[in-house]
Amino acid sequence: MKDYILEQLSALTAIPSPSGYTRQVAEYVLEQLRGMGYQPELSNKGNVYVTLGGSENPLVLSAHLDTLGAMVRKIKDSGRLRPTTVGGHQWDTCDGENCTIHTRDGRVYTGVVLNTEPSAHVADKKKEKTESHMEILLDENVHSKKGVKKLGIQNGDFIAMDPRTVITESGYIKSRFLDDKLSAAILLGLAKAVKEEGLSLSRKVTLLFTVYEEVGHGASVLPADTMEIVSVDMGCVGDGLDCDEHMVSICSKDSGGPYDYETTTRLIDLAKEYELDYAVDIYPHYSSDAGAALKSGHDIRHGLIGPGVYASHNYERSHTDGVMNTYKLLKAFVQ
Repeated sequence: MKDYILEQLSALTAIPSPSGYTRQVAEYVLEQLRGMGYQPELSNKGNVYVTLGGSENPLVLSAHLDTLGAMVRKIKDSGRLRPTTVGGHQWDTCDGENCTIHTRDGRVYTGVVLNTEPSAHVADKKKEKTESHMEILLDENVHSKKGVKKLGIQNGDFIAMDPRTVITESGYIKSRFLDDKLSAAILLGLAKAVKEEGLSLSRKVTLLFTVYEEVGHGASVLPADTMEIVSVDMGCVGDGLDCDEHMVSICSKDSGGPYDYETTTRLIDLAKEYELDYAVDIYPHYSSDAGAALKSGHDIRHGLIGPGVYASHNYERSHTDGVMNTYKLLKAFVQ
């Protein structure tokens, strides 16, 4: 299953999907689920959901397909593009990153993200790497606003950063957008296990792949019978936390407050029972699809787990150990 999950991760990260530009990645997930024999559905807002089986005590497991990214805010007179952030994008991590620009009529152009004065041998003083000091240089021979518009590029076109996905022989996974395409791949692995391994479900289990998590309203709509949601997102790794990239992280509290006590306790007890490498942590600057569901008024229990991911909203890193610990905890939870 590990190889399958990693294959799906590479396929998912290769599909550009900033929040609001997710139809292609949603169609890919629909295709994978149909190929397993499921009957997934696409919601009006673009979320993908599929019921794996079971009938009682309905549980939703959610992961998000949307990523950080940008949009064209303005075409400069020089022919360069001024961007605007989509999601909690950090421009200082993208200086020098290659990107693609996606027009409304389906054309794709490549470019590079740079500071407005990037040359060390020229700049008297380096500009701050904030949004107003960043620009996109197109890999096209255009040097004016008129020239850019002739390419079909306009304000509001999406800009996607290159993921640069690498999986090392030692098991490390390096890529942009492990948040949350790594956990989306894990949920596809769970769906595969139910079909091919005859995984027995103790309850009704629905997978939900959301497309607006990075902007706060991914799981705002759930199936009407939902009693519990577990958001399968990235587990945070950093100063003050116990989790590392080899673990499954169980979040007890994020910026929105504590997660459901009973749900979190069951996850911890299962991690102990199955001798998984896990950590329980608090994420001070984090929100999830489970939180979005609660804020929308759903009367549900909620939890949050995920493989340990270092350098969130950056060029991120995890490990196959963390992937498999998360996968095994999910299998135990649904059984």
